[in-house]
Amino acid sequence: MTAATPNLPSQYDPATAEAKWQQLWEANDVFKADPNHPGEPYCIVIPPPNVTGSLHMGHAFEHSLIDVLIRYHRMIGRNTLWLPGTDHASIAVSAILDKELKAQRKKREEVGREAYLERAWQWKEESGNTIVGQLRRLGLSVDWSRERFTMDEGLSKAVAEAFVQLYDEGLIYRGEYLVNWCPASQSAIADQEVEDQEVNGHLWHFRYPLTDGSGSVEVATTRPETMLGDTAVAVNPNDDRYKSLVGKTVTLPIMNRPIPIIADEYVDSTFGTGCVKVTPAHDPNDFEMGKRHNLPFINIMNKDGTLNENAGPFQGQDRFVARKNVVAQLDAEGFLVKVEDYKHTVPYSDRGKVPVEPLLSTQWFVKIRPLADQTLDFLEQKHSPVFVPDRWTKVYRDWLVSLRDWCISRQLWWGHQIPAWYAVNETGGEITDTTPFVVARNEAEAKEKAIAQFGPDVQLVQDPDVLDTWFSSGLWPFSTLGWPEQTADLARYYPTTTLVTGFDIIFFWVVRMTLMAGHFTKQMPFETVYIHGLVRDENNKKMSKSSNNGIDPLLLINKYGTDALRYTLIREVAGAGQDIRLEYNRKTDESATVEASRNFTNKLWNASRFVLMNLGDRANSLPTPHSPLPTPHSLELADRWILSRFHQVTQQTRHNIDSFGLGEAAKGLYEFIWGDFCDWYIELVKARLQGDDAASKQTVQQVLVFVLEGILKLLHPFTPHITEEIWHTLTQAGDDRYLALQPYPEADLSLIDPELEQQFELLIGTIRTIRNLRAEAEIKPAVKVKAILQTESDREQHILAAGVSYIKELAKVETLDITGANSTLPSDTSSTQAIAGVVGTVQVLIPLAGVVDVEAQRTKLERDLKKVEAEIQSLSGRLNNPGFVNKAPADVVEGARATLAEAEKQAEILRDRLAKL
Repeated sequence: MTAATPNLPSQYDPATAEAKWQQLWEANDVFKADPNHPGEPYCIVIPPPNVTGSLHMGHAFEHSLIDVLIRYHRMIGRNTLWLPGTDHASIAVSAILDKELKAQRKKREEVGREAYLERAWQWKEESGNTIVGQLRRLGLSVDWSRERFTMDEGLSKAVAEAFVQLYDEGLIYRGEYLVNWCPASQSAIADQEVEDQEVNGHLWHFRYPLTDGSGSVEVATTRPETMLGDTAVAVNPNDDRYKSLVGKTVTLPIMNRPIPIIADEYVDSTFGTGCVKVTPAHDPNDFEMGKRHNLPFINIMNKDGTLNENAGPFQGQDRFVARKNVVAQLDAEGFLVKVEDYKHTVPYSDRGKVPVEPLLSTQWFVKIRPLADQTLDFLEQKHSPVFVPDRWTKVYRDWLVSLRDWCISRQLWWGHQIPAWYAVNETGGEITDTTPFVVARNEAEAKEKAIAQFGPDVQLVQDPDVLDTWFSSGLWPFSTLGWPEQTADLARYYPTTTLVTGFDIIFFWVVRMTLMAGHFTKQMPFETVYIHGLVRDENNKKMSKSSNNGIDPLLLINKYGTDALRYTLIREVAGAGQDIRLEYNRKTDESATVEASRNFTNKLWNASRFVLMNLGDRANSLPTPHSPLPTPHSLELADRWILSRFHQVTQQTRHNIDSFGLGEAAKGLYEFIWGDFCDWYIELVKARLQGDDAASKQTVQQVLVFVLEGILKLLHPFTPHITEEIWHTLTQAGDDRYLALQPYPEADLSLIDPELEQQFELLIGTIRTIRNLRAEAEIKPAVKVKAILQTESDREQHILAAGVSYIKELAKVETLDITGANSTLPSDTSSTQAIAGVVGTVQVLIPLAGVVDVEAQRTKLERDLKKVEAEIQSLSGRLNNPGFVNKAPADVVEGARATLAEAEKQAEILRDRLAKL
């Protein structure tokens, strides 16, 4: 008794298959890494999504790319680890919690830090893991047993260790400097968290009178409220217009404060009047001038963006309200000279979405230059890391060169609290700018240090601020593997192999990781940085919350399946680093491109069903994964062709993935599977499967199974669920075997036959041409025709002769004549009795006598052409009429142009068909 033939349901159900395999993969630790296993390590740490986030198309794109790389390298035998995790998103979580408190008419200071953090952790457990569940829907082959969170115990320990080491080495310091202040989050932010936006604003010109009454100077500003904190007016020392004024003072309007006129090389004498107001506490360039000239630093702003007591009559007003009121008072007092419209860039907080305020504040900083110089040495001396595409190397280098000291303290409560403790008993129980402090890994160590320094009665209070989120993220590639402990994971998988990320995060994250890794591990954290582009919407616009043009990946997954979405996103990539465009109909929530990929998966499913249904006696016909192919002498032309194509595609796919040509790999597989295997090979062998030649039939079955299993392996990194489902049915593998762990196909170069593939292109082209001619002549599908193939090439005649059975079978040809180009044609192939086409140098003729009524066909074509020509004339008349073009709605005019173009194309086709008749 033989085993039953395996089979597949008539339709593929993505939702069921995807849920099944995602659960089985995870439950059976299919993707769990083991540092003790053999194989060269291949490690990627996930770019940790914010714990506040939900899955967007950028996540789906990035993680699909990573999963292709991970699954591929696992299948080629490398010891693979994809480590998942999430980022605590200090600013974003704080914004959510503060919004909740605001709704309750409370502030965080009123509820206290401990209760606030309890609520933060509660929120994280209740809502913060949404993104993790959504990532699972993508079928990612991550090791969930190693999932990390930037504030888990191990990573918090790593953050404290890094801070203490940097401080002890003099690379972290505390000082009063001008920082980027976000009034919305009421926190300092780093330079890289500032987004410059071009705005249509104004340039206000004011007159500052000389104190001695001898005249005035004119200054201009885009931020009039800051004049309340002016402590000087500056001119260029080489500007002859103002040399006599240097050393004098002007009286600051409204404040009635005398301020000096100073000379400084920074001033551009050709811009404006050549005089600039100097506000050292509210402008980075003025800050530097203030230090050079020992000017007072007058801060006029509170942390919430309102003006403080130094703003005189405007105290308590919002900065933008004060702006209008300051201008009004200067105008009323005769100091406003003019107002100009002025387009300029304004720095905005990337998180708070409000204009940043340069503010004088005591903060913690990382001394960047030593770290950046070391990282530059890795790049210049070792070309590490390697960027793909290479053009991003220059962007990365430029950032390293231009980095300034990094402000790492944030005035928030959710995050890693800065590991510094202040001896407040030294400054009256309060933390001030001069309160002495100790830096330690934990409170016990801080107490020990403080007692040694200040005595046993010291009173310690930990710094209330938290560290910039990017500080912990910068440690991510090695802290997640166990650093500072020397773990087996760290020894085996670090440095990681590849980082996959978007270009917009090079400045935020990539640079931070290389700075930290270079210092703490003396290695770059990854060998290669693969920079991908953006997913753009159907109008080729960048997706963003502000534009409200995002496309929900879960909606498309529910409609078409995860594999279809993944495959679409990867296949659309036309070169590493290029943006992709996703077709999407917002009225119907449908995507033509994702639907095309769903159709591709259905094509694979149906082809697999065909193979399974034609295996016959499974015990005799179905080879195991390691069974040899039939002997070469038993292979027919089509068998040798599909095997050559399979190994050619295998070689090309491996090359493309190895060189990050993931889109090219996906497109190549699509063309081979849909075209070569489904449309051609399966059609070519149907007659043999249905015939009486048992040996030929078994050969076909073995080739079909070999190629199909190879296809499933090749395609698995791109569409993991459907391939796993089909493979298990095809191989009848047990529960302990998974396609995800099978070896990736290797090309057998001895079976690649470029000459044979070229010959088959001629055969396929000939079949396609005959089919097209039949369609043009409207020959009924069931009717078999006579065909004549003419070529003067002996080589082409031999190829065509070898493929006669294929041409007859697939083109529905009853009689096929292959002749030389100068051979005399039968009388029924005269110009009025045959339709002709060309493929390469082969002329293809189909005699029409007795097959179709040529004259009736000609009459019909002429009638159709006349109708189309009349439509062309009508449309041309309308479009040549200025009254229509200028007055009709633009979409109507554009529609008429499109209809005309289509009509002209149709007319060309009809004329061509008439010519062929």
